[in-house]
Amino acid sequence: MAIPLPLEILAGICASTLTIGLLRGEAAPAPAAASAAEPWASGAAWRLPAGLRQGLRGYLLGQGRLQSLGLLLLRLAIGVMMIHHGQDKLADPQGFATNYVAALHLPFPLLMAYAAGYAEILGSWLLIFGLFTPLGALALSGTMAVAGYHHILTSGLNIYVLELVVLYLGGSVGLLLLGPGRYSFDAGIARELLGDELRQQEGAESTAASMGLTPSLRATPGAG
Repeated sequence: MAIPLPLEILAGICASTLTIGLLRGEAAPAPAAASAAEPWASGAAWRLPAGLRQGLRGYLLGQGRLQSLGLLLLRLAIGVMMIHHGQDKLADPQGFATNYVAALHLPFPLLMAYAAGYAEILGSWLLIFGLFTPLGALALSGTMAVAGYHHILTSGLNIYVLELVVLYLGGSVGLLLLGPGRYSFDAGIARELLGDELRQQEGAESTAASMGLTPSLRATPGAG
């Protein structure tokens, strides 16, 4: 099967452009925080429950730059390579259904073959762009888990057969647990949702510091 090289070149260009844009966005100084006179400025952040805001901040914005760069490289490596597997399945779905899916005694083998192919292609693109990354990582983790089970069922614990599947599965599960990092569309969306809230918090801390207030005095404004 001919590999559509233009798609991979496009993926690399888009991912590089995304990375540069996010790096520039992080380097830009944050604007002044909205004051209490502008309660509307908090946008969507105040509509999110506090627990959800904290979870989004930790999952999508909790990594440093080096960790985020490592996650970006992992997303690109897994995403670009996994696309080929999805393309191979969709090139001959009946053959894949007969040789692989039917051996697992799964219902509707042809439908499962199409589902696996599209899950790997769409999941790979989601990882490459870091968009809805948990869904993409979950899709690839599912297909790789089934592939690993098939290899064990047909070849036993053969390390030479399992090694590639284990690498893909481990990387996908790792991304599912760790998140996409700061250099992703998911992180950009989270900044839009939480940015005003974060700027307000930073502005309040800067104002308090400029007034010479200590945390203890701020905690007890009526003291003295």
